[in-house]
Amino acid sequence: MPTTAPEDRYTAEPFVPDGADLPALRRAAAGCRGCPLHRPATQTVFGAGNPHARLMLVGEQPGDQEDRQGRPFVGPAGKLLDRALAEAGLDPADAYVTNAVKHFKFTRAEPRKRRIHKAPSLRETHACGPWLAAELAAVEPELIVVLGATAGKALLGSSFRVSQVRGTVLEEEIHGRPERLVPTVHPSAVLRADDREQAYQGLVADLEVAAHTLE
Repeated sequence: MPTTAPEDRYTAEPFVPDGADLPALRRAAAGCRGCPLHRPATQTVFGAGNPHARLMLVGEQPGDQEDRQGRPFVGPAGKLLDRALAEAGLDPADAYVTNAVKHFKFTRAEPRKRRIHKAPSLRETHACGPWLAAELAAVEPELIVVLGATAGKALLGSSFRVSQVRGTVLEEEIHGRPERLVPTVHPSAVLRADDREQAYQGLVADLEVAAHTLE
């Protein structure tokens, strides 16, 4: 009788070491096979930044540049996010940034064509949840900025709608810890917006709420 492959169980839990610090978690995550997304991806893209950050930012998943470089938010959306953080009075170097899903999910129109981002499913997001829980336990941030719908559903459940709660301070229990969260749009949504400047100013305004909350 064939044994079930680890990725077919859709949970990262067997790969997450108990009580580990961020360097140990990062090393362990490199070998994660908690869902099938690890197969086509170049590498795991774990969180990065200040290990004692007061502010944690959680996005959706790595993109093409992140998958190649192995670091989160190094592509166009990351550059826009850094600019918005600075404009809101938050130092990007003081934050810890990560994604709800640690592998790049993509599709190709043709072989050797560029890889096109594909949104992770709820099942894939749930499978990666133990990594996010471990990062929260290790960093212990005072505030989480939730970047977009996928991150919001990963942290707050499938009924989350970013348009209903963006720019507000939520207080919820997340993975057994009381957390404060400020939801906003993902910076990639700003890049896709018809009125990019208006969308960008909306992101900055939401991040200013986060900055005031940390004062």
